[in-house]
Amino acid sequence: MELYENIFIARQDLSPTQVETLAEKFAAVIRENGGSVEKIENIGSRTLAYLIKKNRKGHYVLINIAAKPEVIKELERVMRINEDVLRFLTVKVEEHEKAPSSLLKASRYQRDEYDDNARSELSDNEEESGEKFNDRAEKESD
Repeated sequence: MELYENIFIARQDLSPTQVETLAEKFAAVIRENGGSVEKIENIGSRTLAYLIKKNRKGHYVLINIAAKPEVIKELERVMRINEDVLRFLTVKVEEHEKAPSSLLKASRYQRDEYDDNARSELSDNEEESGEKFNDRAEKESD
């Protein structure tokens, strides 16, 4: 059996539960045809570089597969038919990474960076509004 990585983008209006169900459906197709799924990694919702079927965002999911080429053909046929899948790509690899994918690391980093920036902006705004309030109170007391 050969090793593959499959990544697909699901529509933005699906809930995370629906995305997991969709990934499990694809995993079942792989298993039914004699392949095995080593890992399913839900990368999360990300902004697309351009509109795809009127969607600005999409849910990214990575599946590590060990299977014969015929299994991959069947998986891609099922993905092509499914309306919830915007895009997919299957690549043959030498070995699967044991660590989380670089996409997952990047999305976590961006999310953490965003949270840190939001917190610092919030604290800056609170300080500014407190200073403005104190200035107004001093003017009114004069």
